[in-house]
Parts: sequence; structure tokens; C-alpha cells
Amino acid sequence: MENKYYSNGKLLLTGEYAVLDGALSLAVPTIYGQSLAVKEIDLPKLIWKSRDEKGRVWFDHEFDIKQFSPNVGAVHFKSPDPILQTLYKILTEAQKLNPTFLRGPKGYEVMAELDFPKNWGLGTSSTLINNIAQWAKVDPYKLLWGSFGGSGYDIACAQHGTSVLYRLKNGRPSVQEIGFDPLFKSNLFFVYLNKKQNSGDGILNYRKRNFDKTKLVVGISKITTAILACTDLSDFEALLTDHENLISSTLKLPTVRERYFSGYPGAIKSLGAWGGDFILATGNGDTLDYFHTKGYKIVIPYEKMVLSP
Repeated sequence: MENKYYSNGKLLLTGEYAVLDGALSLAVPTIYGQSLAVKEIDLPKLIWKSRDEKGRVWFDHEFDIKQFSPNVGAVHFKSPDPILQTLYKILTEAQKLNPTFLRGPKGYEVMAELDFPKNWGLGTSSTLINNIAQWAKVDPYKLLWGSFGGSGYDIACAQHGTSVLYRLKNGRPSVQEIGFDPLFKSNLFFVYLNKKQNSGDGILNYRKRNFDKTKLVVGISKITTAILACTDLSDFEALLTDHENLISSTLKLPTVRERYFSGYPGAIKSLGAWGGDFILATGNGDTLDYFHTKGYKIVIPYEKMVLSP
């Protein structure tokens, strides 16, 4: 018997960095995601394969089920392959949350399959964690925080088929489905910056800064609330710019517009960790040509990226 699990990818439209400190943030699940197929076998093995969006195997490993015994554990498992080390950490953390997981004489064949390029930053790790949590029957937020860390908004997107308002309250996730569906969505585009940004590095840089966290959280939360009520594109653009300027002054970093697109006529906003992955741009029929001539070939209209409410 084969069990199948699926999780949506994610994009954080408002609240990058500030979501870690409780800011009200707007996140959207993507059309793209990751599946996990699990089949029980009679051998005491965990045979793992991961495929990319083209069906190519980019990772495979065969564990002995005994490697998940209590006296081994993630601390004692060492591998020069960081992907293997991370996978083992996630699986053993799931086992801590559910001691019956990966116990017993039988084994499993597992196939993880992305339907987006893993360097896009849409949640290769978070979709995997949410799928493993479903398989292991554990809390995905606890699994995330025990293995990776982060705010958890990506888990909310993995689980919900519509946009969400997300915030941390006393260290616990608060998720509200909202069905964000802007009237001007045909004027919104996601542009890939041709490089993957390490969110962990971005968080470390954020944590090093000395600033008024309460002021930042209040400011970002107000922008998120205003964006939800926004019906006019020009107002939306002004709010995106306000958000960029607020995070820029906090991080002491130039905005993505200042770094790469100073002449662009629409609004531009970073998404997630600054410096990579996707940005959000407002535009029109000329938008694709502008970014293509700049060397940014992946420009995806809003409606072809975000799950509709």
C-alpha cells in the first residue's frame, strides 16, 4: 500500500524578518509544491529518493532502519553530505515527537518529488517537513522548530489552499485564511533574481541589528492591514514601497530597487530573505520585456504562481 502526501510552496508578501517577532504578515501558497509517496516494504530499510521538477533524481540514500534506534540519534549520525545530514535530522526529530515512527521490523520506499526548481526558494524544506509531519502524524510546527527553526509561515502555506494572515503569539502560530484576491492582480509579477538566498543567513543578520522591535512590528502590521483593504494599484504600490523602506532602514541594506532596478517605473518589493529568490513587481504588458532585457528570464504572473482563493 502506498500513501501520498502533498504540501504547497510559499511566498511571504509582507512581514519578512518582522514575522519572527510577531508582526502580522500576509503569506500566499503557490501553485507549485512537493509530494511525498511512501510505500511499506518487508526489508528493514528506508530507501529514499528525491526528484526535481523534471523527474530527475537529485538525491538518493538507503538507510538501515536500525540507524533510527534511540542509541544512534541525530547527534551521533555524521555525514559529509549536508542534505543527508539534514534529512536524517528531520526524520529523527519526527521520531522524537512520535516514538513509534520508523520503529519495527518493516521498512519504506519513499519518493519526494518537487514540481518547481529547488533553487527558487518556494519551500523545498518546508514542504518536505510538512509532508514528513503528515506521514509521521506529528505537529509540523514542532517538527520545523526542532529541525530548522523559522517563523512557521511556510508551514501555514503548506497546509492551506488560500492566502493566510500569519503571526506568532507568545511563540505559537496564529493562522487566519483570508482569500486575498486583489483587483489588480493582473498587474502583479514575480521575478526570480537568478540566485537562491540562504534564509538562515538573512535571519542571523536581522538578529544582529539593534533596533526597536515593537516599532517595526507595529509598522509592518499596519502595512499588512492596509494592503488587505487596498483596492487601488497606486495605493498598493505606495504600501510596498513603505514596507521596503522600513525593512531597509532596519537592516541597513539598500532596497532591491536601489541595487538593481532604479529605473523601473513600477513598484518592487523583496520577498523573504533579502538578496535572492523572488521579488514582487507591479507592472503591465511591458514588464516581461524590461526584466528579460536585464537578464531576468523567469517572470511569472501572479495568477500563474499563487493558488486562487
